[in-house]
Amino acid sequence: MSDVTDFGAVGDGRADDTEALQHAVDDGDGVLELPRGEYRITRPVVVDLAKSGRTGIHGSGGTAKVVVDGPGPAFDVRGTHAKTADPRGFRPEEWQRERMPTLAGLEIEGRHAEADGVRVEGVMQATLTGLLIREVRTAVHLVNRNRNLLVDHCHLYHNTGVGIHFDEVNLHQACITGSHVSYCRRGGIRIDGGEIRNLQIVGCDVEYNNGRSHPGFPLDEPTAEIYVDVRDGSVREGTISGCTIQATDSPNGANVRMIGGDPDGPEPRNQSMGMWTVSGNLIGSQRVNVHLTAVRGVVLSGNYVYSGHRRNLLVEHSRNVVVGTNCFGHNPDYGTRELCTGLRFEDCLDVVMSGTIVQDCSAGRHTVAGAVPIEREALVELVRCGRANLSGLNVVNGAPNGLLLEDCRDTLVQGCIIVDDRDEPAMEHAVRWRGESAGSRIAGCRLDAGRDGALKIDGDLSFGENVVKP
Repeated sequence: MSDVTDFGAVGDGRADDTEALQHAVDDGDGVLELPRGEYRITRPVVVDLAKSGRTGIHGSGGTAKVVVDGPGPAFDVRGTHAKTADPRGFRPEEWQRERMPTLAGLEIEGRHAEADGVRVEGVMQATLTGLLIREVRTAVHLVNRNRNLLVDHCHLYHNTGVGIHFDEVNLHQACITGSHVSYCRRGGIRIDGGEIRNLQIVGCDVEYNNGRSHPGFPLDEPTAEIYVDVRDGSVREGTISGCTIQATDSPNGANVRMIGGDPDGPEPRNQSMGMWTVSGNLIGSQRVNVHLTAVRGVVLSGNYVYSGHRRNLLVEHSRNVVVGTNCFGHNPDYGTRELCTGLRFEDCLDVVMSGTIVQDCSAGRHTVAGAVPIEREALVELVRCGRANLSGLNVVNGAPNGLLLEDCRDTLVQGCIIVDDRDEPAMEHAVRWRGESAGSRIAGCRLDAGRDGALKIDGDLSFGENVVKP
């Protein structure tokens, strides 16, 4: 074990310890121990694994802090792995010198406008555990090519950029577990382009990642707790599970934002985002809580999604989307200070919604001061969709309508309950259907009549037996 003070580090927060830490990386025994103290650096400490060999950097159980008083990352970890995670693709020198560099039990604090936390490139099995990274731009920056990343038990807090940034990176097998990622201005966990496979985000608290906690920066920059934009890339095989994902409202914000192609581009749209599950999460309080654009193959199940200022769920130009056994609502703790909900699908194909409760707030409108007024025609809206199957839905207290379908073909609405149980009913119609309806049918539903009738249908629509309560 190499004690960095033996290489000249002072750790008093004033002396420049850059050279001492770099010396310890280059010439130590590979296990760097930073005793309790504050180690000020003015440029990145480069961990070149091909030269230094296997490396672990430890902060004495979290008592050591590295203060970044210059541009760039505190630690720039570099490897030479250029193939896949298949064992047949490894060179002997990678196992001997480069595998599993580990940073653990350490605080990194930025004191420069262009300071970052940890940068990782060309590394197999990078392991980041027990880190606190705050007041930097990007806490964890992943670039070019990496494999088998582990981030666990970390606190990535109040950074002007991103908590964990997959930046045009080719990375398969990444696990982010048991971590707090919060108050990062440009997103908590953000993917921009690249090629990502097998990404697991499990058991994390990801919240308040927008500009509201960063005065002086633009508030309307698109951001999200988990932001995926692969119009110029591809993301497959992902899981978001067992997380709390919530925020304050921001103008172009979402809790979960996935963009798999250009909604305004030529057909067919890219749909390079898919094969994802979002399950068992608490998601709420952003402009749009879950916003999916040009995705293919996304499953939402077992979530509680609440208090979206514009929509709880918005899905556009997508296909093969399953929304099952979720509860969409609002937060009853706030009493009469209510934020409404709403689900909308536009230009989608092969949509299944089943076993889901969608319950609006009692007022049918936002009653929180400063909230942007909600604009919608129904609590659940499907517009220009095909092969949609809605079954076993409870749609409660919709306004102005419970369910709107417009120009939807080959669509089934069956076994649903659409009611208004407010003291002063506000729902005009349980179901409003207009435009195209070829191959579509409503059957076996329990519908409240609404103020103007249970059903308002334009065109020729097939009906089975439904129960209408006057």
